[in-house]
Amino acid sequence: MNDLPLPGSHIHLIAVCGAGMASLAGLLKSRGYRITGSDQNVYPPMSTYLADIGINVLAGFHVEHVMPRPDLVVIGNAVSRGNAEAEAVLSQNIPYLSFPQALGQFLIGSRSSLVIAGTHGKTTTAALAAWVLTAAGLDPGFFVGGVPLNFGSGWRSGEGSHVVLEGDEYDTAFFDKGPKFLHYRPKNVILTSVEFDHADIYRDLDHVKSAFKRLIKIIPSDGILVVCNDYPEAISVSKTTIEKLITYGDSGDWTAQDIQFREGRTFFTPCHQGQAEGVLEAAVIGRHNVKNALAVYAMGRAMGIELDKLLEGFRTFKGVKRRQEIRGEERGVLVIDDFAHHPTAVRETIDAVRAAYQGRRLWAIFEPRSNTSRRNIFEKEFAAALAVADNVILAAIYQPEKVPEGQRLSVGNVVEQINRVTGGRRALVIDGATRIADYVAQNARTGDVVLVMSNGAFDGVHDKIIQALAAK
Repeated sequence: MNDLPLPGSHIHLIAVCGAGMASLAGLLKSRGYRITGSDQNVYPPMSTYLADIGINVLAGFHVEHVMPRPDLVVIGNAVSRGNAEAEAVLSQNIPYLSFPQALGQFLIGSRSSLVIAGTHGKTTTAALAAWVLTAAGLDPGFFVGGVPLNFGSGWRSGEGSHVVLEGDEYDTAFFDKGPKFLHYRPKNVILTSVEFDHADIYRDLDHVKSAFKRLIKIIPSDGILVVCNDYPEAISVSKTTIEKLITYGDSGDWTAQDIQFREGRTFFTPCHQGQAEGVLEAAVIGRHNVKNALAVYAMGRAMGIELDKLLEGFRTFKGVKRRQEIRGEERGVLVIDDFAHHPTAVRETIDAVRAAYQGRRLWAIFEPRSNTSRRNIFEKEFAAALAVADNVILAAIYQPEKVPEGQRLSVGNVVEQINRVTGGRRALVIDGATRIADYVAQNARTGDVVLVMSNGAFDGVHDKIIQALAAK
């Protein structure tokens, strides 16, 4: 689709309550389009967000929802053939786009796109990049899978010549099984990491690598690729003819020296081939976030942003919702929420929180919810990652019926492995957010830190823990 519909035209979004689709609905409405959407599961927070911005959400998927005929339909990647609305769109020849195609058409356009890709750290790195470019006066557009606290929303049109996008390797739609990020026209790319993930659509690590290779192949020759040197698979996919290939990490073109964590903030010295460039300060914790910040710093310098503007951008960054976000404190027990759902991210998050709150007993509460974490492929890795905490609670896996029984994670096996390694009953399985909250309230003590990790709502367990602590 080359010609965009005129403002005032009707655009309908199928599966509008996904986080990305809801944000896209807000972006399109801000551009003057009349927006409707439909979804099978209409519930907060997305339903509340859409209602607040004046978008009518229709319950369920029905042919009547695309009558009268919209000018354009955006089809989310959760939609399959057989969906009544999608079938009507196809049979009636209504113009349609996938979600990433719509971002390419309505947000990127002819602007210079900075894509943040990788298995880990995409949201925080993209939020950092969006704010740093904003603080430097570049007024970028952006689209991020979380909510950067500096903006209060996961998207912004911007008026400048740059767009920052979180580049997801997940598939695009039922009619396009390629990775979403191939639609983002990357001029510049940050590649944070490459590991096996998304076991529902990728066969193995080589299959995952093939997606990232395709992304790197479409970077123009005058583009910039910043890649983490600490992930061999990220380096192996980064063979390219572009002039500016920049590495960062524990070794590489850019390294971080004199790293310190104080009161929820990180301080370090960015060094380019051994040459120090001031002190960077940011409201993130953990060595993985040091690398994320270093990647954005390296990209900013390669883009020609002045040193003082870069450092000011990092200093004023406020963080990202659901990324090591403090949800509250009751009876001296601190409750933190994080989106971690891959064993590497779980381990890095636990390490980061422990370093930030030294001397305090750490609880790790984990819900296996993502398509990869519900499978038994990483059973040993999850056990090893979670065993670092002082107390561990595993919830039952989310919607187990959607994973074949022979491939399904056994939370009992994970708990057994943790307790065998630690030599004690430090881990247990508790089914249900209310029961988890009651157990924590009965057993936590002043000074404890409770880290909750899930890539979903987890039935509001964070608030239930705080309420249970207050009522104790």
